[in-house]
Amino acid sequence: MKKIYEQDPWLMPYKDAIDARHEHIWQTLKHIAGDGLLKDAVNNHLYYGLHQCKDGSWVFREFAPNASKIFLIGDCNNWKRTDAYALKPLGNGNWELLLPEMFLRHGQLYKLYIEWPGGGGERLPSYATRVVQDEVTKVFSAQVWAPKPYKWKHGHAGKRPNPLIYECHIGMASEKEKVGTFEEFRKDVLPKVKDLGYDTIQIMALQEHPYYGSFGYQVSNFFALSSRFGTPEEFKALVDDAHGKGIAVIMDIVHSHSVENTLEGLSEFDGTDHLYFHQGPAGRHPAWGSRCFDYGKDETRYFLLSNVKFWMEEYHIDGFRFDGVTSMLYWDHGLGKDFVNYGLYFDGGVDEDAVIYLALATRLVKEMNPAGFSIAEDMSGMAGLAAPFEAFGVGFDFRMSMGIADHWIKWIKERSDEQWSMGEIWWELSGKRVDEKTISYAECHDQALVGDKTIIFRLMDKEMYFAMRRDSQNGIVDRGVALHKLIRLVTAGTAGDGYLTFMGNEFGHPEWIDFPREGNGWSFKYARRQWSLADNEDLRYGDLRRFDKEMIHLFKKEGLLKVHPELLVADEEKKILIFKRKNCIFALNFSPAGSFADYGVSAPAGDYVVVLDSDEPRFDGFGRLKEGERHVALNERCPNGNQGYDHTLKLYLPARTAIVLKQV
Repeated sequence: MKKIYEQDPWLMPYKDAIDARHEHIWQTLKHIAGDGLLKDAVNNHLYYGLHQCKDGSWVFREFAPNASKIFLIGDCNNWKRTDAYALKPLGNGNWELLLPEMFLRHGQLYKLYIEWPGGGGERLPSYATRVVQDEVTKVFSAQVWAPKPYKWKHGHAGKRPNPLIYECHIGMASEKEKVGTFEEFRKDVLPKVKDLGYDTIQIMALQEHPYYGSFGYQVSNFFALSSRFGTPEEFKALVDDAHGKGIAVIMDIVHSHSVENTLEGLSEFDGTDHLYFHQGPAGRHPAWGSRCFDYGKDETRYFLLSNVKFWMEEYHIDGFRFDGVTSMLYWDHGLGKDFVNYGLYFDGGVDEDAVIYLALATRLVKEMNPAGFSIAEDMSGMAGLAAPFEAFGVGFDFRMSMGIADHWIKWIKERSDEQWSMGEIWWELSGKRVDEKTISYAECHDQALVGDKTIIFRLMDKEMYFAMRRDSQNGIVDRGVALHKLIRLVTAGTAGDGYLTFMGNEFGHPEWIDFPREGNGWSFKYARRQWSLADNEDLRYGDLRRFDKEMIHLFKKEGLLKVHPELLVADEEKKILIFKRKNCIFALNFSPAGSFADYGVSAPAGDYVVVLDSDEPRFDGFGRLKEGERHVALNERCPNGNQGYDHTLKLYLPARTAIVLKQV
């Protein structure tokens, strides 16, 4: 396999740095796993935390090097520090407590009380797998959880070389103004995902987090499934059901930082500020107000790698989207930095320990499940991040094309339709590293958060409130509906290797996302999904959903993401963009008023049939094209755009319409 600097000559000046990085990763792997597999060497979750033995007795272990005494307190002993529940030191920072079966029961609440030189305090176990919040006091406690083992019915969903991802949040997936549950999602939302054609769900906010409004990105308990959505068994049933429907399940995993809370999280766990984190200012994130891991410490590596293994082992997760990778990779967290040259990927500003950790984590995913996959949420574009380890890369299967959504915001917000550049759209949407796989999206959850706007809301704004009925006549809404379809089609059509949408956005979910907080009176009004809008045939939302469904099924059926797109026409004057992908030709007319008959485009010889038409009435279009219309490529050269083919297709392209033609 070619090294990344052999595939990209611009990397050749950094060959020594890339070689050294690869060797450092390899040596760290040997340090942890020896000559064996990494997955066999990272089992902290099986040693630490609370476990019930075969004879029914209990063993609890904790790692707290600075502790002088540790007590287990809870329902079992009236929350008192007693000798019977005192942990014994084992050396090397390890503590242990052995208890008879009768001393703990399923469902009981507990915590630790840790004493250290000069102080002490209550803490939640660092490897707790079940944490619950009291509805009245809002206090979090660990919970003894030992039900009958869940019996899995289905195996994993299989490989996803070109994933079609439905990003979702369990809590806000309910239409009711409340926190949704795993069971509700399994029964109500999974069938929608299956019907739409998406083959992967990416679930946010699964790791326990004290503040619901953090969207799950301020994690306190890394091994604990958030109890606000239901039980571990209910989540397992969700994953199992998804696998039975052929849907892979990946989760947002947050290893980029940890919540600063001491009562719920890891911060100052044993009285020190650097148990898993950097000491002093380096251990505190200047923008997020959270704690930054020291990825060079063995205890941190084992903690986080065991966490990866735990989620795949315990819940049969198929993979991960690693959040905040840019923040992990750079000492300055990438804040305010424009990554304009390759040198920034290899200079002293890179936290090489973080690079090593990520390389180990991506390797572990593959060892746990060869069909498993990992996605990097990185804004820096670090070369090699999504290249195989064997090519001297970091090993992610995909990286997010995060700049695309930003460009759509800029084009919609700052330019009139007449100012949109077809060449710029093509370049920004398709310009990706050919040696690394990417996931494209027009918008994810980020673009819907309060203070921002979804694409549909940017296009229509207040008109959505009174002009989304079928019988309404409103030019702003007509424009918004048309561009919503075109934007999604061209983003998916130019996607590198995968496509993503956030739940509800497929039908143009109105407004923004705003979680309950003091500023909105702790309201759930904007922290839910109004599925009924798309089910109401008097409204236009259902037509947008129908278009998204047809688009996704077309991409799956034809395997369009397996081959990269080829530009045919970027007509700046007429605002027409045409490109070929595998056996299909995408023709988009972004012009607000210009419709063009017999528009010629160079194409391979053959017959073509229209397989997707955004102007169909069932997609809330104007029906200006004949359904399933066939075209024959004429044996003549075309004067427009790319003249790489010796035949010409002549098309009728109505204003603000997109068609996909399949060669038959």
